[in-house]
Amino acid sequence: MPASALAAVTAPAVFAQGWAMGAGLILAIGAQNALVLRQGLKREHVGAVVAVCTLSDWLLIALGVFGLGALIQGSPVLLEVFRFGGAAFLLGYAVLAAKRAWRPAAGLEASGAAASLGATLSAAFAFTYLNPHVYLDTVVLLGGLGARQPPELRAAFAAGAGLASAMWFGLLGFGAATAAPKLRHANTWRAIDALVALLMAGLGLQLLLQPL
Repeated sequence: MPASALAAVTAPAVFAQGWAMGAGLILAIGAQNALVLRQGLKREHVGAVVAVCTLSDWLLIALGVFGLGALIQGSPVLLEVFRFGGAAFLLGYAVLAAKRAWRPAAGLEASGAAASLGATLSAAFAFTYLNPHVYLDTVVLLGGLGARQPPELRAAFAAGAGLASAMWFGLLGFGAATAAPKLRHANTWRAIDALVALLMAGLGLQLLLQPL
């Protein structure tokens, strides 16, 4: 079968793989996601924050899959560094999430004075580009996985991961107001953190057991 025909057949599966990996990594409730949730609960500048986070994720995913990820993929030493470093981060985050699930704090509140659009976007950019976890997830982990695909399938992988990002941030921002009563309860965050702990532990063990 010609390479182009084979790529057309396998592209949907690669797209689905990119979506699943992107969704799995972005589920972690960190500073960026908490900001989107809070803006959704407060109903302030939701569209702008969702757009900044989504477009930034697309940029970093593309950088990882088509640029830095391929560079890392070509270096066995860097692969091992990011493999074990990524596994350590994921397993460490799993432990922290498990601790939060065991002893949850108060639910996420929507209180506080209204912030200007500029201040809100500044916070969104800071939580995105000054957060090392974002680079680990999108550039290193997703980029490394995407760079393993044949060149003609990398766009499908990146598109799947990008769709997961858009769906997640849209759900967080625009769905938060609907779910506000439950999101303010500590037990809801206990369930979310328990799920995050299991997911991050699974991804971390996968990195340890299956070389990049």
